[in-house]
Amino acid sequence: MNKREKLVEVYRAQGEPEAQIIKGLLECAGIPVLLRYESAGRVYGLTVDGMGQVKVMVWERMAEDARRLIEERDNV
Repeated sequence: MNKREKLVEVYRAQGEPEAQIIKGLLECAGIPVLLRYESAGRVYGLTVDGMGQVKVMVWERMAEDARRLIEERDNV
């Protein structure tokens, strides 16, 4: 990782449980993950009009691999 590398969104989950599943999938493949929460959804535990969505973020250089793994999971 260099100082200019940035985190990019590879998935937008409809709540924390789904985000944790994706996080586990990626971390098992050696891809570090950061989850970005919308605060109201986390407090109230709901997803309405984007409130409660969780962004799954990875380093830009790992984004392609992360998206491929997520796509493979969705196609099972």
